[in-house]
Amino acid sequence: MAKEKHTIFIADDEKIIRQGLMCIIDWEELHFEIIGEAANGEDASHFILERNPDVVMLDIRMPKKNGLDVVKEIREKGYQGKIIILSGHSEFKYAQTAIRYGVEYYLTKPIDETELYDAIKEIRENLEKETKSSETMEAYRDKTRAMVLYDVLIGQQKPDAMEAFKMHLDSTSYQVVIYESYSHKHTDMKYPFFELLKVTENDTSSYEHILLDKNEVILLKGEDIQKKFQKFIEHYEREQKPQENSPLDSLFIAYGRVVNDPKDLSLSYKDAAALLERRFFCENHQHTIGYERLPDLEQQSSLELNEERLQDYCRRLIGFIQITKRNQVAETLQELQENLYNSKEDIHKIKLFLTDLYLSIKEKIAHLYHNLEIPFPSNTDIISNINDKYYLYEIILFFTEQFEMIMQAIGTPTTNNIMDDIIYYIEHNYMDNIKLETIAPLFGYNSSYLGKIFAKKAGIGFNMFVDQIRVEKSKELLQNTDLKVYEIAEKVGYRNVDYFHTKFKKYMNQSPAEYRKQYEKEI
Repeated sequence: MAKEKHTIFIADDEKIIRQGLMCIIDWEELHFEIIGEAANGEDASHFILERNPDVVMLDIRMPKKNGLDVVKEIREKGYQGKIIILSGHSEFKYAQTAIRYGVEYYLTKPIDETELYDAIKEIRENLEKETKSSETMEAYRDKTRAMVLYDVLIGQQKPDAMEAFKMHLDSTSYQVVIYESYSHKHTDMKYPFFELLKVTENDTSSYEHILLDKNEVILLKGEDIQKKFQKFIEHYEREQKPQENSPLDSLFIAYGRVVNDPKDLSLSYKDAAALLERRFFCENHQHTIGYERLPDLEQQSSLELNEERLQDYCRRLIGFIQITKRNQVAETLQELQENLYNSKEDIHKIKLFLTDLYLSIKEKIAHLYHNLEIPFPSNTDIISNINDKYYLYEIILFFTEQFEMIMQAIGTPTTNNIMDDIIYYIEHNYMDNIKLETIAPLFGYNSSYLGKIFAKKAGIGFNMFVDQIRVEKSKELLQNTDLKVYEIAEKVGYRNVDYFHTKFKKYMNQSPAEYRKQYEKEI
């Protein structure tokens, strides 16, 4: 019985290349039939969407629409066939973009006969496997979507399970979101997050919801709902903390990267699961964390929590404590926090490191100031206190309070000294997500009291002072660099360029771009 022929379509703006591709190999032998050709991207796109060939060969550079734009369009409109991209050597940089759209084959011109033959042969074998797999799909129709999704998320690459996944959950892009109760003390969530999605997305087919390893997992399917989710997250993150009794007040959300191939879905799930485990590193009132917050693996490899590192921090912190340099103590603790964030060690070992650090500082301070009555906690209380903390910022706050207590016992600083230290800290950290509630503990105050002291001494509120510092720094960048406005916004601590525009115009009565033009005219 003769095998059924597969169909192929060729698009290239050079006729001689199209003719060469038709003759370079024996298509009949490989059970392929060439059903059409095109000399530009628009004709190619129309033909592919109308005739749905099994295989498409596309040149990168074509008139009216280039090959990558064609790939993007046909993928978004549901084309699932195999794609071979043809390009010159200088265009190989486009390969990464092509891969994002599911292009599995990338051949450089001039086309090598053997390379093309091998690629087509491999495609034919894959098409035959897919045809064979489709015949067994009936056996999986009774398998629930949740079970299929479970197999794919945990990385079990069973061919039949993957086919069932495509049958039930097919999309052009995927993103995994995991959520749980924000409070460690309470397991009840006021609002299931997938119910919130129904408020913003009427088409419930755009996401799936399952329980996996006791975690609530959502799979977002398609660019539209992923964009809505990202806007939802960005809107929340602009708030310092969720309003009381708001939906997010009871939720903690971790989300992985967006992937285009179902085989890569486990990567997005692993991102989100790893982030959930890293809640220890979150800030106070932080309810969301995304894949971009995962530490760099190369940076991790050099951050070992060894005895040498412990003694270095011990020496520096004791030195700053002795001369009551609060700003240096705060900066050293911030550096420690960042290094621990990038450490490859698990949370248990991090807590042991911090316990050893504090006990070492306590021992040396007690020895240096043996004639003073410094009210240190007992070693048992110290160990218990650090071990029982859920978050790193809570341990850093404990350190800050303890170091302030030691400095108070050694000498009594004035409020003016503290203000100088706070202003110094702001001037050197304005580019970070700096807030009064995170600054206050570093200097031994609660945020409400420090805000009153700051406003009285500086004559303006804390947030206004930070904004003025940022605007002044942005003016320097606008004058002395060619950086774009959004790049300057990021460098001075504004994540949202529109918010930066608003603040700049408030203080300067003109936009950043207008300020730069005026400055260039005056020089």
